[in-house]
Amino acid sequence: MEHPFINNLDSLTIDELSTKISDITQKLSWSIRMNHGHMAQQLSMALESYQSKYREKLADTAKNSTDFNFNDKINVK
Repeated sequence: MEHPFINNLDSLTIDELSTKISDITQKLSWSIRMNHGHMAQQLSMALESYQSKYREKLADTAKNSTDFNFNDKINVK
Protein backbone atom coordinates (compact mmCIF):
# COMPACT_ATOMS: atom_id res chain seq x y z
CA MET A 1 0.00 0.00 0.00
CA GLU A 2 1.37 3.39 -0.95
CA HIS A 3 1.49 6.30 1.45
CA PRO A 4 -1.50 8.63 1.02
CA PHE A 5 0.43 11.82 1.79
CA ILE A 6 3.23 11.33 -0.72
CA ASN A 7 2.23 13.02 -3.93
CA ASN A 8 3.83 13.60 -7.31
CA LEU A 9 7.20 11.90 -7.37
CA ASP A 10 7.49 12.56 -11.12
CA SER A 11 10.00 15.37 -10.65
CA LEU A 12 12.57 13.10 -8.96
CA THR A 13 15.29 11.42 -11.01
CA ILE A 14 16.15 7.74 -10.77
CA ASP A 15 19.23 8.58 -8.68
CA GLU A 16 17.23 10.75 -6.30
CA LEU A 17 14.62 8.01 -5.91
CA SER A 18 17.38 5.47 -5.24
CA THR A 19 18.91 7.69 -2.56
CA LYS A 20 15.53 8.25 -0.93
CA ILE A 21 14.76 4.51 -0.98
CA SER A 22 18.08 3.79 0.72
CA ASP A 23 17.40 6.44 3.38
CA ILE A 24 13.90 5.17 4.10
CA THR A 25 15.16 1.56 4.24
CA GLN A 26 17.69 2.52 6.93
CA LYS A 27 15.02 4.34 8.93
CA LEU A 28 12.63 1.40 8.55
CA SER A 29 15.29 -1.00 9.81
CA TRP A 30 15.94 1.21 12.83
CA SER A 31 12.23 1.57 13.64
CA ILE A 32 11.76 -2.21 13.48
CA ARG A 33 14.76 -2.81 15.76
CA MET A 34 13.46 -0.23 18.25
CA ASN A 35 9.99 -1.81 18.14
CA HIS A 36 8.24 1.31 16.81
CA GLY A 37 5.43 -0.46 14.97
CA HIS A 38 3.45 2.58 13.88
CA MET A 39 6.52 4.35 12.55
CA ALA A 40 7.57 1.19 10.71
CA GLN A 41 4.16 0.95 9.10
CA GLN A 42 4.31 4.56 7.89
CA LEU A 43 7.85 4.10 6.59
CA SER A 44 6.85 0.89 4.86
CA MET A 45 4.06 2.70 3.00
CA ALA A 46 6.42 5.54 2.06
CA LEU A 47 9.00 3.02 0.85
CA GLU A 48 6.39 1.35 -1.34
CA SER A 49 5.49 4.71 -2.90
CA TYR A 50 9.11 5.48 -3.79
CA GLN A 51 9.83 1.93 -5.01
CA SER A 52 6.76 1.99 -7.22
CA LYS A 53 7.85 5.22 -8.89
CA TYR A 54 11.42 3.91 -9.18
CA ARG A 55 10.24 0.77 -10.99
CA GLU A 56 8.01 2.86 -13.24
CA LYS A 57 10.88 5.16 -14.22
CA LEU A 58 13.21 2.22 -14.85
CA ALA A 59 10.61 0.58 -17.07
CA ASP A 60 10.14 3.82 -19.03
CA THR A 61 13.89 4.19 -19.42
CA ALA A 62 14.24 0.61 -20.65
CA LYS A 63 11.31 0.98 -23.02
CA ASN A 64 12.71 4.17 -24.55
CA SER A 65 16.31 2.97 -24.67
CA THR A 66 17.80 1.59 -27.87
CA ASP A 67 20.30 -0.45 -25.83
CA PHE A 68 17.64 -3.07 -25.17
CA ASN A 69 16.58 -3.47 -28.79
CA PHE A 70 18.06 -6.75 -30.01
CA ASN A 71 15.89 -7.18 -33.09
CA ASP A 72 18.74 -6.40 -35.48
CA LYS A 73 21.22 -8.58 -33.55
CA ILE A 74 19.29 -11.85 -33.29
CA ASN A 75 18.47 -13.84 -36.39
CA VAL A 76 16.05 -16.70 -35.79
CA LYS A 77 15.62 -19.06 -38.75
